[in-house]
Amino acid sequence: MKLNESQKKVLRGLGHQLKPIVLIGDAGLTESVLTEFLAALKHHELLKVRVRTGDREIRDRIIGELCDRGSAGLVARTGNVALLFRQNEDKPRITMPQN
Repeated sequence: MKLNESQKKVLRGLGHQLKPIVLIGDAGLTESVLTEFLAALKHHELLKVRVRTGDREIRDRIIGELCDRGSAGLVARTGNVALLFRQNEDKPRITMPQN
């Protein structure tokens, strides 16, 4: 999902007070974690994910894989926390600016 800067700005404001819902540890991205991530993304639309791995490249790869497999857009990333967004097609909870 491609997000423009004005959309990212709105989503960063909404995501500021959120706590990480999905936590990924040293075991990496397992199928059960991916299933929970997809369910949380469908329900919440905007969520924080904490990826606790020591290697930055592994962390970047996991976040990229979450975006790809979940059809989500990366809004922001700070350290080991990523803010991801995918609008629910059936019942959108967040209204996005078009510009």
